[in-house]
Amino acid sequence: MKLSRAVEYAFFFGLLLLAGYMVWLIMAPFLSALALSVIIVTICYPLYLRIKRRVPRQNKSIAAFLTTMIVLFVIVIPLILISSLVIRELVTFYQELDSGNLSVSTTIQSIESSIRVFLPGFEIDLNKQLIASAEWFTGNIGEIFAGTISTIFIFFISMIGSFYFFRDGRELLQLVIKASPLPDHEDQIIFDRMAKAVRAVATGTIFVAMIQGTLAATGFFFFGIDRAILWGSIASIGALMPGIGTTIVTAPAIIYLFFTGQLVNAIGLLIWSSLVVGLVDNLIGPYLMSRGHNMHPFIILIAVLGGVLLFGPVGFIVGPVVVTLFLVLLEIYNQYIIRDQRVTETENYD
Repeated sequence: MKLSRAVEYAFFFGLLLLAGYMVWLIMAPFLSALALSVIIVTICYPLYLRIKRRVPRQNKSIAAFLTTMIVLFVIVIPLILISSLVIRELVTFYQELDSGNLSVSTTIQSIESSIRVFLPGFEIDLNKQLIASAEWFTGNIGEIFAGTISTIFIFFISMIGSFYFFRDGRELLQLVIKASPLPDHEDQIIFDRMAKAVRAVATGTIFVAMIQGTLAATGFFFFGIDRAILWGSIASIGALMPGIGTTIVTAPAIIYLFFTGQLVNAIGLLIWSSLVVGLVDNLIGPYLMSRGHNMHPFIILIAVLGGVLLFGPVGFIVGPVVVTLFLVLLEIYNQYIIRDQRVTETENYD
């Protein structure tokens, strides 16, 4: 029995939608890993091309492997060094406790006395709070461990994805361009502008994080926090994480100074962290990111914040890319579609 063309199309597109939905369900758990892979490849693709020109026979697999290894070392080695320093600090802290050089009870009493001075009438049992915190940590250690393993697994998947995107990314891009109903040159404009947006946001974020870490370390040094370089390095890593920022280090430092009676240093570090370190992120960051794709710094700021709220940590890249896509489509509409309509109207008039 011969089916009509409309029924064939309906069946085909229904099957296509079903298959697409199933693919979405399969890929959904790995979207953050894939997004990280795309970001890494977009930023480092010029490096991949340089390596490819120097390897035997310009072998794509060797070049992709070497580039991925470089990215891996650049990311992992600083994390290992900083983690080892943090572990060393914890070991030193434990040794001081064990030797009796540092008394937890004395420190707690000092903090409680400071609280009573600055907040009269406010009572808090820090011993009870510490016990509750320890019990929470012990009760949730399984979830914390599982979350850590999940993060490592996602990072591992993103490295594998980066290898294949380095090697086969150009071919995948051409498949997307061929499947698009838009003219090829318009597709190329869209992808070029989105790539520029990714590079601008990522490089701007890294540069701003380095500046913030340096400024945070400077503040720690001048306001009496030991191991200022170590904590400044951790602040730089925190600055790379949307929604966390340098506050992960500066806030505990300010609280420590305040409750150990160093009120002037606490206020000084608070002002420094808010007005100097914070303004770098809110003012200089959007300006640096906007230079890569001619977008107003305020739009960049809103795109980054909205992207993080909507998409999570990867939103600091996805937000500006989506806004860039919208603006590029408007530009294409103005340059090509309206122009074609005017040409058609002129021809009809003639």
